[in-house]
Amino acid sequence: MIVDCLENAENYAGMGERIATAFEYLGKTDFSTMPDGKVEIRGDEIFAMVQRYETKPREQGKWEAHRKHIDIQFLVAGRELIGVGDVNAMCVTEVYSDESDVMFLDSDEGDLITLSKGRFVLLFPHDAHMPSLAEGSPSAVTKVVVKIKVD
Repeated sequence: MIVDCLENAENYAGMGERIATAFEYLGKTDFSTMPDGKVEIRGDEIFAMVQRYETKPREQGKWEAHRKHIDIQFLVAGRELIGVGDVNAMCVTEVYSDESDVMFLDSDEGDLITLSKGRFVLLFPHDAHMPSLAEGSPSAVTKVVVKIKVD
């Protein structure tokens, strides 16, 4: 897991061409007027999901993890907490679905990090995460999640 500002994204270009392409897309795109939904960047190798929602209380959060994709969760507007932890330290509550590339987990372990406008978290398949959590009261967020296929 990596947490940083988009202005530092060039530091991660060496992690692979797909990751570099994803960061380039985030840096060059104006999301302020883009509607919510899926955006293809490069077919099923790299795509984005534009999301606007209200953050939720911690009690409503669910730990999740993916096997086929790396996530870049980038905050365009607002603030949210996101839980992060090690998949191997958690108990599976819903077995992995190959179709939806997700499994759900449970744990009292993990850390909360704060994402604010312009910040991202880069999550790998071994990183469990619990996104969309409120920092205090629920608030409006605009977030883009870029999914990068892992070979």
